[in-house]
Amino acid sequence: MISSPGLLLRQAVLNSKPLQIVGTINAYSAILAEKTGYKAIYLSGGGVAAASFGLPDLGITTLNDVVEDIRRITRVTKLPILVDADTGFGNSAFNIARTIQEFELAGAAGCHIEDQVSAKRCGHRPGKQIVSLEEMVDRIKAAVAARKDPNFVIMARTDALANEGIDSAIKRSKAYIEAGADMLFPEALTELSQYELFSKNLPNIPILANITEFGKTPLFKTEELHKAGVSIVLYPLSGFRAASAATLNVYKTILNEGTQESVVSTMQPRMELYQYLDYFKYENELDKLFGTQNNKDEK
Repeated sequence: MISSPGLLLRQAVLNSKPLQIVGTINAYSAILAEKTGYKAIYLSGGGVAAASFGLPDLGITTLNDVVEDIRRITRVTKLPILVDADTGFGNSAFNIARTIQEFELAGAAGCHIEDQVSAKRCGHRPGKQIVSLEEMVDRIKAAVAARKDPNFVIMARTDALANEGIDSAIKRSKAYIEAGADMLFPEALTELSQYELFSKNLPNIPILANITEFGKTPLFKTEELHKAGVSIVLYPLSGFRAASAATLNVYKTILNEGTQESVVSTMQPRMELYQYLDYFKYENELDKLFGTQNNKDEK
């Protein structure tokens, strides 16, 4: 069925070479991504923790925290959204099953589950620990068994490169795919040749490259990633980082200069905000309901 978010994501992967996905930390950024022309979006666990709760990406936020942000985003966009499920929000098959079911109900197109221990760390930080291959295979099997929509994407993420090397990471990835994972997310790769090895050893499996700023992976271009066998290029927090830097600059300017005048040119104009939000459509509805005069003058 074409309305399935999972099917939309799968089609976007097939139709793009590669598919670029940007992280959207809230509903408004999802609107911006859709109207810019992206075909899919992403919700980062680190983004939920930082933007919604002011917490670091250390597995502190809960399943319900993430689900609420999924709902807010899927309410305003038709784009399929891939969601960071961390380690599955629990050690048991029942916990993982609930995660998949809640994500589906909230409108997500798919999620990735990683092979770190429950007390996880950012994939580009030192000190990561991973579970056994067998435990991660069980996570994938539980996730696959739990989905109602067979098109809901189960993506396996492996952080094994940092701890065990690329041969082990590929061995693990093969086992995760055999367990039922649809796509693969090898985290924190450092060379294009590593993507080529994953692609060679896992033919016909969509591979995601996480091109996050200030991490271990260089900012490879989409063309060279595609040549290396990558199907999906993810920019998980690029917009959030840019917005945070701009916000900080405005706050400092107002405090130091006593006015925002010198940074107004860096702000999104009111009318542009209105355009992205379809503001006047809502005003027109009020006019129809209550017979009020729609005043479109900027205030």
